[in-house]
Amino acid sequence: MKKVLVIAGPTAVGKSDFAVSVAERFNLEVISGDSIQVYRGLDIGSGKITVEQTHGIVHHLIDILPPEASYSAADFQSMARNLIENSEKNMIICGGTGLYLKACLYDYSFNEEKDESSCDPSLEQYSNQQLYDMLMKSDPIQAQKIHVNNRRRLLRSLTIQMRTGKPQSQLEQEQSHQLIYDTKIIGCTMERSALYERINQRVGMMFQAGLKEEVAGLVKKGISFDHQSMQGIGYKEWKPYFEGNATEQEVLEEIRKHSRQFAKRQYTWLNHQMPVEWCDMSDPAEIQRTVEQIGQWYTKTSK
Repeated sequence: MKKVLVIAGPTAVGKSDFAVSVAERFNLEVISGDSIQVYRGLDIGSGKITVEQTHGIVHHLIDILPPEASYSAADFQSMARNLIENSEKNMIICGGTGLYLKACLYDYSFNEEKDESSCDPSLEQYSNQQLYDMLMKSDPIQAQKIHVNNRRRLLRSLTIQMRTGKPQSQLEQEQSHQLIYDTKIIGCTMERSALYERINQRVGMMFQAGLKEEVAGLVKKGISFDHQSMQGIGYKEWKPYFEGNATEQEVLEEIRKHSRQFAKRQYTWLNHQMPVEWCDMSDPAEIQRTVEQIGQWYTKTSK
């Protein structure tokens, strides 16, 4: 059984740097689990790691899609599993939304969703917004996982519901969801007030690095705020600014607020959904112990 190390945790806690240091120590490669870093040109707002910061460690699933493309948990599942199963080196999955991690690491099935040919024809008459509203009413859990303009997934989710009589989210919960790899999940953490201060500083640095210019360049190229890529924190907050309804300072505060809220949701999800071993990123001794534990885990033979 393949060994997969996951380095998870809230935004701005230091996952990328930790992943690089661990990869250097144990000769690993990194898979980005981020849903926005896959897009070319969305660099600053997504906190994308730079070439210099990688220290030569190979990073996968970064800059692989144009910003107008769609990207789903099913796509991540397929690509990440292919890398894990066919690469000579062991992989670290760094970051990622909860659904992406679970889709890759557990026996999570998306087969129904991928069968586009069997969508119920009665749904074709509706607009994307109408389909989304229908799904939000009948299966709000699933609707929150799908972008309003991802017509394929909206059609499939509604079709599954029509044909099975059950919401897709319920069907997914009924799967066994057993880990399919020998997995160790390290959760990077720190005292909450310190994390929030890091988030605030990080967003400020993004602005200094040219976040507004990055977004303006995307808009100039025809990328709209309706595209999935622009729904990430750091990008969606600019819509009122470019419509003349918000100041740059207001955008800054919105990004900070949404980032703090997202960090809180990440903690909640990880604590309830995955067997996480937490490591305080502000404690060098604890970091060292965690690295040693990772080394011991790698030396154990998988069952």
